[in-house]
Amino acid sequence: MTKTSIEKFKESTTIPVIMAPMFLINDPNMVLRACEAGIIGTFPALNARTNEILEGWFEQITTEWDRIKTANPDKKIAPWGINFISHRSNKRFTEDLQLIKKYQPPLIITSLGDPSPVVEIAHQYGGVVFSDVINVKFAKKAIEKGVDGLVLVCSGAGGHGGTYSPFAFIHEVKTFWDGPVVLAGAMSKGEDILAAEILGADFAYLGSRFIPAKESLANEAYKKMIIESRVEDIIYTDAFSGVNANYLIPSIKQVGLDPEKLQRKEKIDFSELGNPNIRAWKDVWSAGQGVGAITQVQSLAEIVAELKQQYEAAKEKIVKRSVTF
Repeated sequence: MTKTSIEKFKESTTIPVIMAPMFLINDPNMVLRACEAGIIGTFPALNARTNEILEGWFEQITTEWDRIKTANPDKKIAPWGINFISHRSNKRFTEDLQLIKKYQPPLIITSLGDPSPVVEIAHQYGGVVFSDVINVKFAKKAIEKGVDGLVLVCSGAGGHGGTYSPFAFIHEVKTFWDGPVVLAGAMSKGEDILAAEILGADFAYLGSRFIPAKESLANEAYKKMIIESRVEDIIYTDAFSGVNANYLIPSIKQVGLDPEKLQRKEKIDFSELGNPNIRAWKDVWSAGQGVGAITQVQSLAEIVAELKQQYEAAKEKIVKRSVTF
């Protein structure tokens, strides 16, 4: 991705934020409301439960995005994107990749596996490919495969977060990569976005902040738990899928498990607890360590407006301090 391309992305946003793709949370309406509010809206391909549904989502987003853009020629309407599991364990790998080729999302964020098939298709139509990575090894592999940018998933991020400090991670990556960088992990306020920029990131990647959005697919109990939770209510565990992720401790307790006695399993058999219908992610809920800064249910437009106000206020504070010194 050229610097000109990243500048175009930035010019289309009101603040440098990508709404992270969250499993079972984002849908086309949420994506479009994010773009309309001036941040890049994304969703996981697998949130559409079938390839046919995904094509319908693509049609809805592309048609509605064009309509919004045409109706608001003087307003910043941000680009949109999709998260694609680029590992062959993705049973819809080929079919979903063909839809990406057909509908040409401006941004594709790859997770797991080799991103090069996605890169090959995206670059044919001018699309941009970022890969999310949790360590330096994976960052270098993604670069070798030709990605345009990196999403550095740091400690405290919701879902499958990493373990690196954002300071250490971005500084080390910058020693071998001068392309676009997105920083992810425990950011919930406008000043966090500015801090990410100061560290050298082009965009901040926010997920948990948008779970209690009015447009979110999260149920009301999930939204309420996000609002009521604090950093001590987050646990990092590999008990539910064999891969470490951050979950809400109260959601673990409400399905009958003791958070202090979790053991690693590829998949927990909830039938042992008398309820085989319970599912990780659906009933055991994920969130990042930034939940303490989230205090109410708001519309996406309201959240972005609040983030922008905080972001601008933080910049003003820095200017005032520099003048004072």
